[in-house]
Order: sequence, then C-alpha cells, then structure tokens
Amino acid sequence: MIRVTIAVQPCPYDAIIENGLLERAGEQLRKILGVARAPSPASRDGEPLFVVTVPPVRRRWGTKLMRSLSAAGFKAQFIEMLDGERHKKLATVEQMAEKLARLSADRSAVIVAFGGGVVGDTAGLLASVYMRGVDLVQIPTTVQAQLDAAIGGKTGVNLRTGKNLVGTFHQPRAVLIDPAVLSTLPEREFRAGLYEALKCGVIGNPPLFDRLEKITVKGLRRDPAALEWVIAESVRLKAEVVSADEREGGLRRVLNFGHTIGHALETESSYRRFLHGEAVAWGMIAATHIAAATGRIDLTGARRISDAVLGFGKLPSVKARSRDIVRLLTRDKKTRNGVVHFVLPATIGKVEVVNDVPEKVVIEAVNELRHLSRL
Repeated sequence: MIRVTIAVQPCPYDAIIENGLLERAGEQLRKILGVARAPSPASRDGEPLFVVTVPPVRRRWGTKLMRSLSAAGFKAQFIEMLDGERHKKLATVEQMAEKLARLSADRSAVIVAFGGGVVGDTAGLLASVYMRGVDLVQIPTTVQAQLDAAIGGKTGVNLRTGKNLVGTFHQPRAVLIDPAVLSTLPEREFRAGLYEALKCGVIGNPPLFDRLEKITVKGLRRDPAALEWVIAESVRLKAEVVSADEREGGLRRVLNFGHTIGHALETESSYRRFLHGEAVAWGMIAATHIAAATGRIDLTGARRISDAVLGFGKLPSVKARSRDIVRLLTRDKKTRNGVVHFVLPATIGKVEVVNDVPEKVVIEAVNELRHLSRL
C-alpha cells in the first residue's frame, strides 16, 4: 500500500494506492470517517453514503464496492448520472441535488465519487454546494482520474462557451486508488489517461518521463507493479504542487501544461471528438511547438516530448480552424485580462508560464497539429 499525503490546510488527506483496494474500501473509509455507531453488517441500517457513478462503472464494479461498504456498516445508495463529458453540466448537478434531497440527505451526508474525471468533477461540485458543503470521497476508476483529476480538490462543470468555467475548490476526505479496476478500461481510455502521466513527467518528474518514453501501452497494462508506480509518481508530483499552491495562485498553474489548447479543442468539437487526455496530448504537442518556435526549448527536447506523446498511439484528427481555436483561448480560465497564458516546456522536468506568445505562433502550432494528425 502506498500513501501520498496532500498537505492542504486545515485538513490534509491521503491518496491511498493499492491493487485490490476496492474490496477494502469500506474498511478504509471506516478508519477515515470514524465510527459514529457500531457497524451492523447483517442489518440494512447503517451510516448513509451516496455513491455518484455512471451506469458502466456501476455494472462492472458497483457490487464489489457496495459489498465492501455494507460490511463496514455503511448504508450506501447509488446516484447515477449520464456518462460522458457532455453531461458534465449544471443541470446534472441540480438533478443529483434533487435526488439527494428526496433521499433525505442532510449536512452529515458523505458523497462518494465513483468513476472517471467527469464523475469526480461533477460529484465534487455537488458535494461542495449541497447543504453548503458536505464531505467528499474520491474513488477514481480511470487512469486520468487516478493520477490526476481526483487529486487536488478541483471541481467543475462545463458551459457551452468553455470547459470547467463553473466550479469550486473542495478537497476530499480521502482518495482511494485501485489500479486493478483499470483492467476493464478500453485501450483508448487507458491510453488517454497516460498522457496526463507524461504531463507530470515533463513538468517536474524526469524519471517518470524517461520510463514512459520507453514503455508501450500494452506493456504497461501487463505489468501491475509498473502501472502502480506510474500512478504513484504522478500522484506524488501533483500532491507536491497542490500542497504548495492549493488554489492555483502561482505554482499550480504548471499542471495546465497541454490544457490551454487542449480545452479549446474539446470545446470546439462540442466534447465529441476527443477524450480529455487526447485533447491534452495535442495541447502538449502544440505547447512544445510554441516553446521551440519562441526559443524556450531546444529541438532535441521538443522532439522527445512530441515523439513520446505520439508514441502511445494514433490520436483523433484535428480538424478545427486555427482562428477558431485562437478565439476560444480568450475564454479559457487561464486567460487574464484578455491575455492568454501558456505553460511551455523549457526542458524535460521544467516548465514556465508565459503570456507573450504571438498569435501567429499559436496559429502555426494549431496548423502543425492538423498536419501531424493527417500522417
């Protein structure tokens, strides 16, 4: 078992990483949440938990989680939301809040986000606003959520005009990460999550980048120990950044490497063409192109980053017009006073936030994405 502490104040919490952890989720939550009354596994009574999930996750892993929670004396109930980025919206939060109210959830309620990044972000926002804030536990079930989205307390939903434009910071009580649940992920979703691990390597963990640069996606899926290590190293990197800058006042902005143009690609395609990690992958290549074009990284380093991203497999093609992407960038959360901020690599393991990128360089970068996606 690996424990990584996210040292945010006043309530630090742990991300616990272990193969098979889902079967012991109830036991872990009992330790974390405390004992309000004696567990009664044989009874239908118990302390209420509300598990937000999507139908595919419930079908594959719901019985195992519920069995574990019941054995620990919890009375857990599912609250389902529709699957997919298109359903990460305020209407979904409202629908789930209405269901919580009908189930008599009060201020002592605990919401468990059981799914990928969309579930984690949406359930997190729900937990932050229901009854003005209730406890949250993250049990992520995708690569992207396990090594990135579930860590750090960001919650949010999308608007038609942009991604994650409505949200809060609401730290969970714990994050329970079981890499074994990734075994049922389609290869495309598994691969999409690994781009976030590559991101962590570029921004601050060269050994992680070096290992990912040399391994295949199929090889990683066959090696549970290696996969657990990749997840743990990514979580450690994010924990260090979040602990130093909980609310993205400075250092935490480096975690947005690849996300500026990546979010614009998602928005332009109405969240239908790319998985989040795939859009971030193209965003990392674009940011690296911008860094090389502005003299911030040498060509060898730039080539290593682009080759590592493309080495994981073919990405969905980029069809967006460059001018449309530039227009969308002005709506991004990272834009300040109309000035777009980019996170650009200086070398493997170091990035910088810049705000002086000429528009023509951004256009060239998006044109390069279209070119690469046709190869």
